[in-house]
Amino acid sequence: MKKYFILILCALFFVPAYAKKEKKQEVDSLGNKIKTGWNFGILPSIAYDADYGFQGGILTNVYYYGDGSQYPEYIHSIYFEGAYTTKHHGIFRLNYDSKYLIPGYRLTLDATYLPDAMCDFYGFNGYQAKYNYDWHNWNEKPEKMNVDAYKTRVFYKYKRDLIRVAGDIEGTIYKDLKWNAGLGVLGYIIDDCDIKMLNGKNEYDPTATHQKPLNPNAQLLYDKYKKWGLIGADEANGGWHPYLRGGITYDTRDKRQGPNKGIYTDLFLTYSAAFNAAYGQQASAGYNHLQFNFTFRHYVPCYKDKNGIDRITFAYRLGVQNNIAGKSPFYMNNYMNTLFIQRVYYEGLGGGNSVRGMMANRILANGFAFANVEFRFRVVNFDIGRQHFFVGLNPFFDLGVITQPYKLDELVAENTNGQYKTLKQIMAVKTPTDNYEDYFTTSVNDIYRPHMTAGLGLKIGMNENFVLSADWGMPIDSQDNGKWANFYVKMGYLF
Repeated sequence: MKKYFILILCALFFVPAYAKKEKKQEVDSLGNKIKTGWNFGILPSIAYDADYGFQGGILTNVYYYGDGSQYPEYIHSIYFEGAYTTKHHGIFRLNYDSKYLIPGYRLTLDATYLPDAMCDFYGFNGYQAKYNYDWHNWNEKPEKMNVDAYKTRVFYKYKRDLIRVAGDIEGTIYKDLKWNAGLGVLGYIIDDCDIKMLNGKNEYDPTATHQKPLNPNAQLLYDKYKKWGLIGADEANGGWHPYLRGGITYDTRDKRQGPNKGIYTDLFLTYSAAFNAAYGQQASAGYNHLQFNFTFRHYVPCYKDKNGIDRITFAYRLGVQNNIAGKSPFYMNNYMNTLFIQRVYYEGLGGGNSVRGMMANRILANGFAFANVEFRFRVVNFDIGRQHFFVGLNPFFDLGVITQPYKLDELVAENTNGQYKTLKQIMAVKTPTDNYEDYFTTSVNDIYRPHMTAGLGLKIGMNENFVLSADWGMPIDSQDNGKWANFYVKMGYLF
C-alpha cells in the first residue's frame, strides 16, 4: 500500500507555475487567499486503477480566475492529458470548460482518444453471466492457480478503441434551472485481442503446461458470444455514432468541485444514430436508438468548525439510464451518458468511475440504475508556499442494478434467423465442449439482484479545484471481483 501513497506525494511536489502574481489579498469562505489571473502548471499523469493498471504520462490544467471575484469558480479551464497504462490502455484528451466565453452560457468542448488493448467483457446481465476467476488467473507459481481450469489471461477481454468528440452548452431558464444541449460522435473500433502484440517477444509454446505467453488459439468470451449469436455480426466490429442530446438541470451547489451543500439533478434524452461499421462486413445502421437519463445528487453539510469551515459533508448520487426506443449495440451499453464531459471515463457499471470495488463493465445490459453514498471528512487544511491544500477521508457505499436486461434467447433467435430458439440449444451445437451452467445462471432473479460494494477514499486537494483521489473498494459478492478488493488513484471526486 505504501507505494500508492508515495505516488500521491510525488505528484504534489510538482507545484504549478503562475503567469502573474496574485494582486488581491482577500480570502474566500475557507479562509484561503483568492486566486487571480492565469494559473497553470504541468504535472505527471501518475495514477493507478485496478482495471487499467499503473498510468504514466503528463497532464496540465490551465485556469483563468480574472480578478478573483468568482473564486473558486474559474473563468476558463483548459485541460490536456496524454498517458498510457501497464495494461495497454491509452488516454489522449483535450477539454475546455467556461461559463464566460459566451456570456450567459456554459460551454464544454472535449476531444478524446482511448485505445484499449484489453477492454473488460464479462458477458450480459450481471449475475446471470457467471464469472470464473480461475479461467483467467495466471500466476508465476502453478501451485497458486488452478492450472486445469485456466484458459487465458485475456479470457474476459477484447480490443476496443474509442474516439469521442463532443460539444455541450448550457443556458439559464430561471435562476438555478438550466437548459442543456449537446452534440458529438462516438467512434468504436472493436476486434479480438491482438495476442501477438500482447506477447511481444515471448512466443507461445504449445507443449508447455504452464507459461505466461498467451495462447493465440484460445477462444475468448467475446468470441463465444459471437458464435452463440448474442453479439450480432453487424455490431461485432463497432461503428460510428453521432448523437444529439437535450435536457434540463437544476443546480444549487455552492461549487462544482467537491461541493459542501446543494442539489444537482439532471434529466435528458440522447438520440444516437449509427452508420458505417468500423471495419466489419456489415453496416451498423440498425442501431439508431433513444436513451433516457436521470441523475440526482445531494450534498448535505453536517458539521462546521468554529471558523465556519465545513468539516463533514454527506453526499449521495442516484441515477438511471434506460433505452426507450430502438436498439443499442452492446459496446454502447456500458457508456454512461452525461450532459457535460468532465472526466476521461464514463463507463459502467463497475470500476472506479461508477461502482468502486467491482470489476469494470461487470454489469452490461440495456438499462441500469446506480447509487453512490459517502461521507466526506475534511481532516486538515494547510498551505505550502502560496498553494492551499486539504486532506480528506471518504467512507463510501456503492450499488448497481439492472433495469432492462438482455433477453438472451430472443437475441439468439434474432441473430441466427430463428434457426435456434434457445441459447442452451445453440451452445450445444456451436461450442459443445461448453456447459451452459458454467456460463449462465438458471435463476432469472439473479439478473435483478443488486451489485454492492463498500470502501474508503483519501482526497488531497489543492486550491479547491485540483483534487487527487485514492479509493479502495471491496465487493460484497465475490462474483463482482475475483480479488478481495480494488484500488484506484484518480483525479477529482466521483461526483
